[in-house]
Amino acid sequence: MSYRRKRDDRDGAFAGSTPERAIIDIGSNTVRLVVYGGSMRAPMVLLNEKVTAKLGREIAATGRLADEAVALALRGLRRFALLLADLGITDVETVATAAVRDAANGPEFVEELRAIGLSPRVITGEEEALLSAHGVIGAFPDARGIVADLGGGSLELVRVADGGASGATTLPLGTLRLPDYRGRSRGEMRKSLDKAIRKAGWDLAATPAEDNGTLYLVGGTWRAMAVFAMELRGHPLSDPHGLEIDAASAAEIAATLAGSESEALKGRERISAMRAEKLPDAAVLLSALLVRLNPRRIVFSSWGLREGLLYDRLPDHSRGADPLLAGVAVFASQRGAPVTLATRMAAWTLDAAPARTHGSERLRLAATMLALAAMQIEPNLRLPQAVDWALHKRWIAVDGKGRAMLAAAIAANGNQLDLPDRLRALACDEALEEAVRWGLALRLARRLGASSRRSFEVSRLGIEDGALVLRLAASHEALFGIPTEKDMKLLAGRLGLDWRVAIVPDGEVRGD
Repeated sequence: MSYRRKRDDRDGAFAGSTPERAIIDIGSNTVRLVVYGGSMRAPMVLLNEKVTAKLGREIAATGRLADEAVALALRGLRRFALLLADLGITDVETVATAAVRDAANGPEFVEELRAIGLSPRVITGEEEALLSAHGVIGAFPDARGIVADLGGGSLELVRVADGGASGATTLPLGTLRLPDYRGRSRGEMRKSLDKAIRKAGWDLAATPAEDNGTLYLVGGTWRAMAVFAMELRGHPLSDPHGLEIDAASAAEIAATLAGSESEALKGRERISAMRAEKLPDAAVLLSALLVRLNPRRIVFSSWGLREGLLYDRLPDHSRGADPLLAGVAVFASQRGAPVTLATRMAAWTLDAAPARTHGSERLRLAATMLALAAMQIEPNLRLPQAVDWALHKRWIAVDGKGRAMLAAAIAANGNQLDLPDRLRALACDEALEEAVRWGLALRLARRLGASSRRSFEVSRLGIEDGALVLRLAASHEALFGIPTEKDMKLLAGRLGLDWRVAIVPDGEVRGD
């Protein structure tokens, strides 16, 4: 698909973020347009619109895409094409999955797509599985286990380990086809599904048992299941991406949902009527997968096929970038916290408040960037909004404990040391205290010289002979004011140390 950009000024659309790429994903349940900006290592979703066309709803019965579904899908796709033209987005990838590849009239549908200016690619089941796996690898760089991508028309299974994927296969077990396996009871349905999985010839004997440690669940219905699990447990986070539960808990949740009625689930917040309808059958499928695959834990991934398409296009050096830092860097830079400033401050505070037992330097740098961005928010809104950034924004490659530490550092940077209970539900007191020290050290760094570059050149913070010491050039002795003294006392108190200021000749701040 190729559209010429009509104008360069876009009147501030997407809050200053430039749309870089778009993907149109034509699935068996939904037809979706997603526009991305920011770093493609951790892309920012600028526009996400879907049409629930259910293209695959009659495939099992007739072998064809239903006429009404085709009409509904094309209506949405014409709108997508026009939006992309008006936005001037030229990098567009259109992919179609199970419904279009399996339908007898799939080629006719593809021709209609070309007629409206799209260049669709109908991907095979193996390609779909590998793309989903690459999306998971992009979100979880150390992923090891099995990816199960549940769509409307098919279920893809693929192994992941060491940054690669293998053994990809596709099964006709999508949510639109699961009702065909119901039988007279949920138990009978599970046996039928287990038989279908075994019949597909996906031989687990070739994989050591330890490689089945994690089952990564990809797809909208699985995400709805994660939302259900979070609400059931009173989980303090809201994003289902990255939710981790052990296999026993997953089996309990699957059993609960399998015994539920769709109508009862439709009333739940954040679970659409379409997903509620599919959840009980999907829960039986999960039960069969748990028995068959025997994973130790379950991880829900919001990254799948579309993110796999983005990941595959990245050069090797970009794939190797840290997705948390890539995403936070763009987000913070757009909010007045450039990466260079955050890096300088993280280096200045390193000797006094490094990452220790519970954190990491990557997490501390991310906390520094977010805390600096928070300072651009009005004081009355700053703390709750910035804590919500840490806890609820879709950061990649960070767990609940890491999110709580981000939030604690942000709060301490604003001198808010009475941490919310929800943080203590995610991380132990020792981890939160470590993050509080990061925030207090950052507070001292930015307030010492109003974040000026010069203030970092004429000062150094460290621990010497069991005391917190601020070395300050004589030319800038006056920087040590009342606010700085308060910040020194506060940080030293949390470190359990005495403190002092050493005024030294210019050029000797670093001890040279």
